[in-house]
Amino acid sequence: MIGRWIVGFAFLLHTSPRYRHYKKFFHNLLENPSYPYKKFFDYVMMALIVLSVYILIRHVKHEMSAEWLFFNSYVISLIFLAEYLLRLWVYSDVSKIIIEQYEHDLFLQRSFGWRSAVRQTLSSKAGYVFSPSAIIDLLAIMPFFHELRMLRIFILFRVFKLFRYTKSLTQFVSILSSKKFEIFTLGLFATVIIVVSSVLIYIMEANNPESPINTLFDAVYWSVVTIFTVGYGDFVPVTEEGRTVAMVIIVAGIAVMSFATSIVVSAFTEKLDEIKDDKLVDDVSKLSRFYIVCGYSPLTREVVLRFHKSGKTVVVLEKDTAKAQEAHKAGITALAMDSSSLATYQTLKIDFERQVESVLLFQESDVLNVYTALTVRELSAGIEILSILNQVENRRKLLLAGINKIVYTQELIGLMSKQVSGKPVAFDVINALRAEKSGVYIEEIALDNYTRNRFFDTITLPLFQKRLIVLGLYKTVKKSFFFNPDATVDIEAGDVAIVIGTRALIDEFKAMTYQKGRR
Repeated sequence: MIGRWIVGFAFLLHTSPRYRHYKKFFHNLLENPSYPYKKFFDYVMMALIVLSVYILIRHVKHEMSAEWLFFNSYVISLIFLAEYLLRLWVYSDVSKIIIEQYEHDLFLQRSFGWRSAVRQTLSSKAGYVFSPSAIIDLLAIMPFFHELRMLRIFILFRVFKLFRYTKSLTQFVSILSSKKFEIFTLGLFATVIIVVSSVLIYIMEANNPESPINTLFDAVYWSVVTIFTVGYGDFVPVTEEGRTVAMVIIVAGIAVMSFATSIVVSAFTEKLDEIKDDKLVDDVSKLSRFYIVCGYSPLTREVVLRFHKSGKTVVVLEKDTAKAQEAHKAGITALAMDSSSLATYQTLKIDFERQVESVLLFQESDVLNVYTALTVRELSAGIEILSILNQVENRRKLLLAGINKIVYTQELIGLMSKQVSGKPVAFDVINALRAEKSGVYIEEIALDNYTRNRFFDTITLPLFQKRLIVLGLYKTVKKSFFFNPDATVDIEAGDVAIVIGTRALIDEFKAMTYQKGRR
């Protein structure tokens, strides 16, 4: 009973347009750098952080009004608490985890393990709760407990929240984190030198009444200042032995600083190409109108150059890194990304409706062009796509993949030249990206008492009638298979339907079938 209620509630949330809309909105606001309102949100949060720290510093020696103290301790903390809870909510899709567990158990013909689904849900949320950024968020909320005056010091942790809202600081930390072992080794080396030098200088100087180094803390302070080449001069050894130790420590300090500098420089050098690629992705996401060309070849180069001459902006997607670098050398904006993968378009974060003029498939393999076309078709059924044809026998395959205009390679340059020089190129654009994976899938759907009665009714809906293919139906009890079944086939609980379609379409079909079955 509990399991059925949990699954029903999960499907209700998963199929609720309003729930999806709100979750997508807050996910974009908190996590999507290309979302137009995220920058405004980040600026507001940074302003609150700076203001709260200013109030803390000002309150040390000056009286602050009760309103400002209330605002700092309660209002700002409540805002940060709301942000923390929203980030916890959008971090993972609970309904999806429950549905996947339900379908897995149903396919294996066993009862739904709702306890396992709950454990997976809690485990997924724990991934956020115990992350460094979430811990900092939680510590920044601590001043909310105004009665515990000691906790006001946690306001300082709000400064670390700036890392979440400033990309450059986050990038700097990620670069240094790639050198964890080297930094750990440096820290260990510096610690050993500080301990040894502190003990030595303390032994040499502590019993001399003329020496300013009288305590072990003085010795540690002197060692740190000397090793890191600051040298204030407020503590100076006076004995010959102490000065000898000082000379050795100065040389060791130069070695420590050289080691630290080399770590930072090598980290940035290794990440330089990645930083450039990230910046290029950001630049592409900010373009107003441009063409997407999939695949780089001599033909692509000629076509892109003609586009450039007519003032058109073109972005080339090429999976081969060497070819992408070759395109860069030719002055072409190229990204080393797989054009047939939906993850590529998710990374680019482009508003296809507003930014992209057209998609052109210039890859040297018809198979790759078919895969790319299927990915684009999954994004929108109304896109007009142009593709070259490498082998005549593959023309039908390209047409079935949803490509509207097919051109022989030798005819393409002339065609594009005419379009660019005479009138606008008539290939309009890709819509917004919503799906999670690319390509066409073959999937088994286990049917229960709820879904078996509505299976054929759902498959005949306009949304699925010509876009989702039922390849066959496997009868579990009779151990028989019906190819291309029709509505006359009797479906029993436990039977498995094999369907072909896009990821998004299959998920929508399963959700609608279940909802219809619940009625």
